[in-house]
Formats: sequence, C-alpha cells, structure tokens
Amino acid sequence: MQADEVWKVSTGQGVTVAVVDTGVGRIPELDGQVVQGKDFSHGYEGDERTDYGDHGTGMAALIAGTGKRPSGEGAFGLAPGAKILPLRVSEGGGNLRLHQSIAEAIRFAADSEAKVLNISFGGPGRSSELDAAVRYALDRGKLVFSSVGNDGEGTNEVMYPSGSPGAVGVSGVGPDGVATEESQHGPQVDLSAPGVDIATSCADDSPDSDSGLCVNHGTSEATALASASAALLWSVHPDWTNNQVLRVLLNTAEKPDPVHGIERNDRLGYGVVRPVIALTAPGDPGPADVYPLPDLAAAGGISSPAPGQPKPVPAPAAASHVQNKTTGNRLLPWAVLGMGACLLVAGAVTTRAHQRVRR
Repeated sequence: MQADEVWKVSTGQGVTVAVVDTGVGRIPELDGQVVQGKDFSHGYEGDERTDYGDHGTGMAALIAGTGKRPSGEGAFGLAPGAKILPLRVSEGGGNLRLHQSIAEAIRFAADSEAKVLNISFGGPGRSSELDAAVRYALDRGKLVFSSVGNDGEGTNEVMYPSGSPGAVGVSGVGPDGVATEESQHGPQVDLSAPGVDIATSCADDSPDSDSGLCVNHGTSEATALASASAALLWSVHPDWTNNQVLRVLLNTAEKPDPVHGIERNDRLGYGVVRPVIALTAPGDPGPADVYPLPDLAAAGGISSPAPGQPKPVPAPAAASHVQNKTTGNRLLPWAVLGMGACLLVAGAVTTRAHQRVRR
C-alpha cells in the first residue's frame, strides 16, 4: 500500500474509526489514539478497554497504531493519524446475542463522531436487526466495513453484518494478489485487502505475541486495512459524503481481471483496495447522494442513479463465481506497518486461524 507515499498525503487525521470487536486494550502504540467508547458485551470482565479475545486491539493497531513503543520497535497502522472509538460486543451466547450487541454498537457509532465502522466480527444467519442498524449508520453518513469470514473452504456461509445490504464485505488476498482460500466468497464480497502474514501491535500477554508484535491472517486484518484506507481518503476530502468516499475506493481498486474486462467477482469483489491511487488519482467522486453498491438499492428505499446516468461501479453479476486469477505482474497493495517506518510483509510466521467470525 506504499505507506511512505500515502503518508505524504494523509495519515487519517481528523477521522475516527469505530472498532466493533472484543475490546481495545492498552498498548503503547495506541496511547492517545483511543477516544471514550462503550461496552455492549455481556458477561465479560472489564469494559471496552479490556480485550477479552485478543483481537480488537490488533484491529485498532492495524488501523491507527503510531509505532510508539519503549523498545523502539513498535508497529504502525495504515492510518496512524486516525482515532479509535472502541465498542466491545459479545462473542458468546449464540448468534442472537452476537447480532444484538453488534447492532447496538453500530447504532451507537452511527450517532457518534466516527465516520468509519470496522467490524472484523460477525456470525451466520440473516438478522433484520443488523440490517436495520447498518441502514441507520449509512443514513447518518457512515461507512460500514465488515469481514466476510474465514470459512471459504468449509461451509462458506454468508456472515452478518457483511451480508447486510449496504455493508462493505471485505475478503483477503495473499502476496500473489489472489483471494485466500480461507476467505468466504459470494455476492456479499465488495472489496479485498491483504490478509496473509499481517504484522500488527498487540498486548505483550497475547498468546500470539512476540514482544508486542503479532502476525495474523484472515479477513479481519483485510477489513481493518480497508477501513484505514477509507479514513486516509476521508481525511483529505472531509466534505465528501460516505457515498463518494466508497465510490472512489471502489473505482481505484485493482480489478480482478482488467485485461478481460472483469470488474468484479465473488472472491475479490470490485478489487483490492489501493489507498495510494485513491489519494493521488481519485477521479470523479460522483453524486453525493447515491450509494455506489447495488445491494442497498435492491433492498429499496434509497436514491438510485437518474435515468441515463452512468453508474460509477457496475452491478455484480448474479451468483457469479468467476475465477480470481491475476494477470501479469502487479504492484501489490501490501499493508504497511512495520517496525520503525518499514513496510510489512511479515515472513514465515503465522498464527492460529481465528475460529470465531471475527474475521
């Protein structure tokens, strides 16, 4: 993702990202980055600054980590100037409780100053409560990014809220630019981002920690990078609406197969997010009041393009399962994090796959 070039233009300053997750712990890289949040979980000790699942802290750091650590080896997030609104939700108690707590957190974030909602979390089963909460957030000018899940080689069920109309479902790609096998796929996939060997700051007592650095994989991390990309862009264009920010991210993404004119498939969505292109060559952001993804319009009740007006992003083919092969040599939009001011592609270290759909 060419962070050195990105940070010449934007660090995400002035944008708050709500992290709906297992809590955001207190680590040096997030000192001064976290605003007052709220706990929507049930039966867990502590509050939203207590990470009961060793997950939300990493997502927050991947978005807004500052690299500050006494050892001098802290990791940076992709948008180190952004702020984090921690919203802790329930993981146990079944999907009903999970969906209920996520919906409550979404509505809280929608009424806050946060512009971007990162939900590297979810569960199977359509929820009208979640659908309504996502719609509530969009109506208040927010963007909702949600991981599609890591069971692509298994049941490949649609996870919610990634499947809720209007949510931006995010899958993960590997170093070859191809969607990872673990990433769930289907029409709910809208964007993709790096999801293999992603290094980020974490608590020293995390089971995956190596001196405060964790290396993970999955659509959770990919979603955090997509959310951070939105924060970077919105910081530079604070007058843009959520529709315009998302449209530019979609239009500037690395398409699944541009040589053959494939603009979207069920594994990469509209492509791999490229914040450096979105920042330096955004193009026309399009109409402020038209949501660029077709699923929300299909759900009814929102404005749609006027007759004859070209759609900034083509509608996905119904139930398409186009192969996601890459073509040619690409400049891969890898994540930037690293120790000191380095870019990351963490090497041979991987950790356990997240079994929960915090993915």
